[in-house]
Amino acid sequence: MIRLVAGLLVAAVTLALPAVLDDSALAVYILLGLAAMVTVGVSLLMGYAGQVSLGQGAFYAVGAYTAALLALHGVPPLAGLVAAPVVAAASALVIGVPLLRLRGHHLAFATLAMQLILLSLAGQLEVTGGDIGLQAIPQFSVGSFEAGGASAYAYMTWIGLALVMLVTRNVITSRPGRALRALATSETAAASSGIPVGRYKLVVFALSAAFAGLAGGIYCFYTGYVAPGSFPVLISIQYIVMAVVGGLGTIWGAVVGATAITLLVQGLNSLAALPGMPSYAPSVLSYAVYALVLILVVLFLPRGLLPAVSGRVKRDRGGMMHR
Repeated sequence: MIRLVAGLLVAAVTLALPAVLDDSALAVYILLGLAAMVTVGVSLLMGYAGQVSLGQGAFYAVGAYTAALLALHGVPPLAGLVAAPVVAAASALVIGVPLLRLRGHHLAFATLAMQLILLSLAGQLEVTGGDIGLQAIPQFSVGSFEAGGASAYAYMTWIGLALVMLVTRNVITSRPGRALRALATSETAAASSGIPVGRYKLVVFALSAAFAGLAGGIYCFYTGYVAPGSFPVLISIQYIVMAVVGGLGTIWGAVVGATAITLLVQGLNSLAALPGMPSYAPSVLSYAVYALVLILVVLFLPRGLLPAVSGRVKRDRGGMMHR
């Protein structure tokens, strides 16, 4: 009952905010929702399949470029938005076959290299606009409706996030979800129980890529512009930090982590923009704070913010019932 009330309250606040926020706050609101979409996939990938990917930003870029290229060539924006997660998932399937044979830091470095290669290609190919990127991307529209304002993209983003969370919940509570939990505990034990470990890891990798691709599709229509510089390596690290801070293997934990880190980054950007700060201040502050936050979370909240708070609440309720 408490979870239902809390969920309804969060939904009500989420739907009400776009009507009262100004454009600058709406930009943060939209980026927060897009980050949460990707982070849900990262939490699923790391928390259940036990795979560490430093290349989710690559699939975010694939989704953005897919939707942008289709829209610029006259394809209806809705079709481009649908194609974004499909193409991202398909690319993950192709890339994942050789990469997922690796484990641990080897896999992490391989996915990082994948993003670097993709960004290099995007900066060289004429079809992707090179380093300049793709500009004048049409606004998202369906029939006579056109998303002309930031509030429309805010609702689009949170509808997308709700869809991602629903799909993830259904996966986790299904029979394959139970197999994934066994896989996260021990791949050897899962394989000995008849679970096709390689297939499950590949499917989860593709599903997390699809979430990132959907977020990228919405991003390209919102900004109207995509370029290699829109998807730096730091963004993939940011998703990892969000997932770990919020709580790996939890759906709402990904949203909590994305909210905390996005607001923290915005605060750092405001600090870096103060008079007298060097031009490299934003990136230096971001890397330093990400490292500090990860150390603090691993030391004091190893399960993440949401599991720690939930556990504390349950202990308090249990103590009150025994009194």
